[in-house]
Amino acid sequence: MKVIFNFPNVSGNIFVMSNISNPAPDETLSRIFRALSSPVRLRILAAIGAGEACVCHLESLLDLRQAYISQQLMDMRQAGLLQTRREGRFIYYSLSEPNLLGLLIEIGSTMSLPMEEIQALAHSEQLPNCPCPHCSAHFSQ
Repeated sequence: MKVIFNFPNVSGNIFVMSNISNPAPDETLSRIFRALSSPVRLRILAAIGAGEACVCHLESLLDLRQAYISQQLMDMRQAGLLQTRREGRFIYYSLSEPNLLGLLIEIGSTMSLPMEEIQALAHSEQLPNCPCPHCSAHFSQ
């Protein structure tokens, strides 16, 4: 769709609105791959796995600072890789596409990479030093 703006004394006022509102598929894929390019982000995705995880859970599991994890989560959310759910004061992150982790593991296996650490993170459960309601309820029983 072309939109022409007629401003006096200015020539060449044609803007292509489709380039602004809908990014091309290659731009979207590039944004996704940039978000996946960090080893820490891959570990975070693996730790979230097929379920969901809060920042404190990721902090306990990955032994990383909360602020650093939050920054990585924000970047992955902006790329469309994660979705969130709030429960009280906790925000839980999950993969926006459940098959994403399996695809990443498949790529690693295809390239003959040892994927054991990623697979172990993907199967992590409740943690005793995580204060979120899901973990603390499990260990208080």
